[in-house]
Amino acid sequence: MGDEKKGPAVSRRRVLQSAAAVAGGLGLKAIGLAPSAEAQAPPATTAAPRASGGATMIGVPFEPRPVVRIGLIGHGGRGTSLLHDLLGIPGVTVNAVCDLVKERVESAQNEVEKAGQKRPQGYSSGEHDFENLVKRDDLDVVYIPTPWRWHVPMAVAAMEAGKHAFVEVPAATTIEDCWRLVETSEKTRRHCVMLENCCYGENELMVLNMVRAGLFGDLTHAEGAYLHDLRKVLYDDHEGLWRRDEHFTRNGNLYPTHGLGPVAHYLDINRGDRFERLVSLSSKEASLSATRDKLPASDPRRKDTFTCGDMNTSIIRTERGRTVLLQHDVVTPRPYSRLNHVAGTKGAFYDYPPRIFVDGSGKEEWASVKPYRKQYEHALWTRLRKLASKSGHGGMDYVMSWRLLQCVREGLVPDMDVYDAAAWSAPAPLSEESVKSGGSAVEFPDFTRGRWQEPRLVLVGEPARTAV
Repeated sequence: MGDEKKGPAVSRRRVLQSAAAVAGGLGLKAIGLAPSAEAQAPPATTAAPRASGGATMIGVPFEPRPVVRIGLIGHGGRGTSLLHDLLGIPGVTVNAVCDLVKERVESAQNEVEKAGQKRPQGYSSGEHDFENLVKRDDLDVVYIPTPWRWHVPMAVAAMEAGKHAFVEVPAATTIEDCWRLVETSEKTRRHCVMLENCCYGENELMVLNMVRAGLFGDLTHAEGAYLHDLRKVLYDDHEGLWRRDEHFTRNGNLYPTHGLGPVAHYLDINRGDRFERLVSLSSKEASLSATRDKLPASDPRRKDTFTCGDMNTSIIRTERGRTVLLQHDVVTPRPYSRLNHVAGTKGAFYDYPPRIFVDGSGKEEWASVKPYRKQYEHALWTRLRKLASKSGHGGMDYVMSWRLLQCVREGLVPDMDVYDAAAWSAPAPLSEESVKSGGSAVEFPDFTRGRWQEPRLVLVGEPARTAV
């Protein structure tokens, strides 16, 4: 397995994986693909400059095409949802599907046929069969909804085979792998887009329009988070078998992008500003152990020990002097929230529930956003609301895929590029480094190599501008 985890965690993981293989329907195979040796690289968080892999991918449009041909790697819970959306988008064909579990591949093939398309080719002959899928000459984009540690090797394989890689979040879990994605994208001239659906949420796009209109003035602070009680998920027999594993040895913000992606758009990160440094602290670990202790005495998982604190709080400072509060907690009993907060010299917005304050309103209290919705509703939601209503996560999943594939069909610049994928994923390893050092500041790498200073709008829902 490459860089193996030491101590009891290794034994537990091997036992779980072996049991899954024997059972045939459980474990890592049930949700997609198990980690490979190359996906086990140790953390590397240096902020030193790196040589370019090629010309920048900033402002590079897709090649226009009337029909986008898709390959899907991973048909677990997330892959099933994404495939449902893809089959409801005009001008899209799904030509190949891959998963370790043959039955999952057959299920995906049946879904594609049911939607009126030709039965796609299936790949389920071992954990590296995805390498055969990406070599096909009838694919333009490869969707990658698999366990985190497979994201980089699969995205790299897709780009090196001449395909654009649309990879689930986080795109990478180490700084070295962030650079690997950037350098491969530049070398191959293929885009690597992280599928950050929260950037396409109804409230997030409304707030983005408010920011552009200057409603909040000069922005000074923002907050994002992933506060989601996943205790049941972490102890189920599917996703939990790999996702709980992350809590054995890592301690930091393991899943930063859902809260950070929209905030990065508000603050023009990589488009006039950049993340400069981060400090991070974690609380003690308690909730996941409490969940473990409720398992039957005979359950081998009663021996689990965890490193990751229940709550991680990180603060990011940008080059232009803004601050971002970023939090992660997936084990505490609490309502869901991504915070989604932005504040400036003229007002502020807070989500969960959505509320707004505008300077000069006469009352020092939060107000409803309802009077603002019609004026600031984003064009994507005006156009796609009915279609999105049948999609996951409140419709943002459909809006995301529809918009990204519109960019491919029409030859537009993607709303999110490989530099965003790297910058939004980087807080995970950087927070781990800061926590280990007692909260010391760590520097963000400049994945754009200085081009973050070039202003460019994120024209989500409108034709994207190319670089000048």
